[in-house]
Amino acid sequence: MAEDLAKDLAEDSASVRLIEATLGAGKPVTLVCHAPGMLRHARAPGGKPLVAGRDVTGFTDTGAAAVGLTGVVPVLVEDALKRNGGRFTKAGDWEPCVVADGLPITGQNPASSGPPAERHLARLAHG
Repeated sequence: MAEDLAKDLAEDSASVRLIEATLGAGKPVTLVCHAPGMLRHARAPGGKPLVAGRDVTGFTDTGAAAVGLTGVVPVLVEDALKRNGGRFTKAGDWEPCVVADGLPITGQNPASSGPPAERHLARLAHG
């Protein structure tokens, strides 16, 4: 499992720096389902966790439990975002939920894919 975690994009420091640089340049970053877990390593200018004090969403702990992933995945997205000070918002496990707080746009699950993409494109068009 440690080998798999080392290969995980969420653990890749270059990917985390890319997210930080994109947001720092005033561009949106959109992450859906398990992808918002990447934000657990991202930092805001000054060093505090990027999600601290922000509204976010991602794959829920109850969703992970429902599909038997709680003991399998290395990180539960909901727990990780809350631990870093994110204000986690969620709908029912398989219902769409999208949260945009500043430039980060997060979606709860695959059912939440379309609306965040539309918000991302709209921000790029006005940005």
